[in-house]
Amino acid sequence: MSEFNCRVTPLNRRTVEATPEGGKIEYEDFGCTVDITGPLLYTLFQERWQEVQIGHVVEGGVLELEFTQPPKLCLIYDGYLTVATEAWHIHLCLEDHLGGPHCKTPVELRQRRRIHRASLYRRLNSTGRPTSWGIQFWNGEQENMMTIFLPNPCLTDDEDLLPYNKADLSKLALYEELREIYVLGNRPIPFNSNPLKRPYLSVCRSSRCYPSRQWQPIYQALQTAVNQAELEVDVITSGCLEVCKLGPIVFYSGDRTWYTRVTPEVANKIVAQHLSQGQQLAEHLYPPVQSKSIQE
Repeated sequence: MSEFNCRVTPLNRRTVEATPEGGKIEYEDFGCTVDITGPLLYTLFQERWQEVQIGHVVEGGVLELEFTQPPKLCLIYDGYLTVATEAWHIHLCLEDHLGGPHCKTPVELRQRRRIHRASLYRRLNSTGRPTSWGIQFWNGEQENMMTIFLPNPCLTDDEDLLPYNKADLSKLALYEELREIYVLGNRPIPFNSNPLKRPYLSVCRSSRCYPSRQWQPIYQALQTAVNQAELEVDVITSGCLEVCKLGPIVFYSGDRTWYTRVTPEVANKIVAQHLSQGQQLAEHLYPPVQSKSIQE
């Protein structure tokens, strides 16, 4: 695992795209590794969620989603960032999606799905005046993956259009802050490590697998053991973890380990042996392999 670098190296790549209405879109690209996109998206979705909207824009259609409260889930599983609210959820591929415990996703498909280009943009009208600001992501096929709409000084909170001479330019603060950090590299990323790579233990609670319906004692045992060991590991629940009929299932994100047929006693061993000592529990691993030290 590479060391986290809180300084972004500028790409110095700016492009301009003409629009059919006579305007243009100015793009300023920035790096799209998970140690850049992770802190950026964590900031937007966990800390500045009141200020942004998520969307998808194609000719003839625009989707816009807004937060009414902080998301209840924001984490990476098998390459995909999942952001979930009470009303909706989205997925965005930040790193290679390997395809579960068997790594069944073909290499070429992994490359296509992952973010391959990221840009901060400004849209200008035919007179050259900026009208919207945001972030755009493309996949390996250069298809539009997702747009994040940043605060617009030309709009009121009720989405009413303001005269240009009455625009609230203070709303550009987030755009300028992100540009300084991620495009120009003039300011450091405001984290000492990637906040979306914080390790977690996930307990499957999917009703598709009867044994996994007994997830509560497993969750409680893991939570207690992690707290007692004073580990910086989150304990969460999730939907299907792709190992059906062998539940209860526990997934550890730190080294992509799946455990099957977990009991509260096994949960305690996962924390005491695997997380604390680096020794996996061979008899519960999936796919089955010989026990090995994760420190090797």
